[in-house]
Amino acid sequence: MKLREPMPLLDGATVVLNGNVTREQLIGKPTLIHFWAVSCHLCKDGIKQVNEFRDRYEGQLNVISIHMPRRDGDENVEAVKQLAEQYGITHPLFIDNDHRLKEAFDNRCVPTYYVFDADGIFRHYQAGSGGMNMLEKRIIRVIDEYQTRGDMS
Repeated sequence: MKLREPMPLLDGATVVLNGNVTREQLIGKPTLIHFWAVSCHLCKDGIKQVNEFRDRYEGQLNVISIHMPRRDGDENVEAVKQLAEQYGITHPLFIDNDHRLKEAFDNRCVPTYYVFDADGIFRHYQAGSGGMNMLEKRIIRVIDEYQTRGDMS
């Protein structure tokens, strides 16, 4: 994906946990989309941070997680469900065993983070476990823009 492109459709997940949402339902509020995998150690730290963002910016930020298998065994839906419960993922979680969402986002690795503004326009990309402060700054920027527009209810 390139900056300033619209958010891809969220179609093609193998399984959706914690409630299905569409791109259209996300438009109107900033969104953080987080790709991760059960076999990724760094991803587990990222999940904790994403949950903190979800809770800290409740009502101001949509949070979506996408599980992207990267190794044999990562396609085990029960293992994903178990880890999601263990790590407190209560927001929508798309399990992408067929890699349709991976392809829609042109995503190559995990953990990765995509920040979209309230219009669904791609504003920031980050990969790896470092730079969570920078990620949060970008999230705050799109939330501030959203609040300044007067869209908050």
